[in-house]
Amino acid sequence: MNEPITLVRVLHEKDADGFAETSDQTLSRVRAYHEQRHGSVRWANRARFSEASALFRFRVIPGLTVEPLYIIIYKAKRYEILSVETIRNMYVEALVREVSAVGNL
Repeated sequence: MNEPITLVRVLHEKDADGFAETSDQTLSRVRAYHEQRHGSVRWANRARFSEASALFRFRVIPGLTVEPLYIIIYKAKRYEILSVETIRNMYVEALVREVSAVGNL
């Protein structure tokens, strides 16, 4: 667990003129284990989450419940959390998919 990640929540707010704005609220910066999807038995067992492209595992953060649709920022890429599982009340394991920016060609 030596890869730095940032866990954020996307906030959707309206400005004074009624236009929607999105902003990131940083929840925590932690170190995590990162594993890309590959053809192993472990990933075959995760077939239910076929759109998952990676896995992150990190220590439980006291006072914070990690939820699906939170975003993990890792090496300037954004990953949307699809599934969260707590392991032995010590670790959080999150299956994620990479989110690409709208409008990029």
